[in-house]
Amino acid sequence: MMAKQLLTAALSRLQRGGLTIIFWDGDERTFGPDEPYFTLRIKDPSVVRSLLTNVSLTLGEAYADGRIDIEGPLTGLVRLKQENQSALEHLFGRLPRLPRTRNTRGSQRKQIAHHYDLGNEFYALWLDTGLTYSCAYFHSPEDTLESAQEHKIDYVLRKLHLRPGQRLLDIGSGWGTLLLTAAEKYEVHGLGVTLSDQQLAHAREAAGRRGLSDRVRFELANYQDLPERGERFDRIVSVGMFEHVGRGNHAAYYRAVHDMLVDGGVTVLHTITHQRETPNDPWIDKHIFPGGHVPSNREIMAALPDQGLRLVDYENLRPHYALTLAEWLRRYERHRDEVIAMFDERFYRMWRLWLSHSTAAFRYGAIDLSQYVLTKGVTDDLPLTRHSWYRE
Repeated sequence: MMAKQLLTAALSRLQRGGLTIIFWDGDERTFGPDEPYFTLRIKDPSVVRSLLTNVSLTLGEAYADGRIDIEGPLTGLVRLKQENQSALEHLFGRLPRLPRTRNTRGSQRKQIAHHYDLGNEFYALWLDTGLTYSCAYFHSPEDTLESAQEHKIDYVLRKLHLRPGQRLLDIGSGWGTLLLTAAEKYEVHGLGVTLSDQQLAHAREAAGRRGLSDRVRFELANYQDLPERGERFDRIVSVGMFEHVGRGNHAAYYRAVHDMLVDGGVTVLHTITHQRETPNDPWIDKHIFPGGHVPSNREIMAALPDQGLRLVDYENLRPHYALTLAEWLRRYERHRDEVIAMFDERFYRMWRLWLSHSTAAFRYGAIDLSQYVLTKGVTDDLPLTRHSWYRE
């Protein structure tokens, strides 16, 4: 068939690594100059035809449905792609792209619920005990996930340079651990907002259990609705939420932050980034994070000056997210039977592929984890050095 010939012609261009494909008719071929990273077993000939329409969507859906199997580490998919971008783009780089999911103010709650309201019991299977669903910070690769997430929260709070009595806003507060820790350790008052019902219920319960309901409150609210309420904050933090702001909406986010920060206030933005402007991955957009967008550093920086925000520090924590995701994946696979009982085999395979893909994307440099420290206007209300960030 012509599609099979086109696929084998494209894979014959591999310059590094390798893979083996076993086709539905028993035909077995190996491509690339090195030992195969994995074996792709194609059970359905329609998969090959679909690859010529959209590679990511086809591979993701076919794997979840069991129409293909991948023998060996799933991370090999991203590794092979990263090492052979120019060769593979000869065939796959010019393919038509599917329309992306629109990210509008009215659609954001539904899009967040698609991912985060799968159930707190599901996330408790493979996250740390604090349900911190973002990049951890490892002092050593031997750190436990629990200690690395504690390090991350401590690290972010140090960058905020908090003082007792200040008001802290957490945009996308998740299950609440960062804001509750800030209230306990730095005696601040806080507001956390989320669009997830499941996260909200857990965060409120945790605040009561830790005796912090008088200093911290959590609300189901869109950050865009907050400025009109007139509340002002000394510090604003956003960890792992900016990816949901959506393409073209960055200026609106910065404008909201600017309007809610006091003059000289500090905000920390912690987000996944690309090196270059990149369209949404169609499989992730459809099945994992509808409406999401991973921005480039250029996209993030371009909107800052017009909104009165100044960059005072930048750090790339890419290796830390690779370690975090590897541990999430290990824990997720360990709970295979529980995940299938909660959902089904297709869901388990879909999320296993996504966690594997994300692990490899950070490990092999397809994406980064960026932390920005920004201020509203000029301020001298920060230490002269980073020394306080690294103290024990």
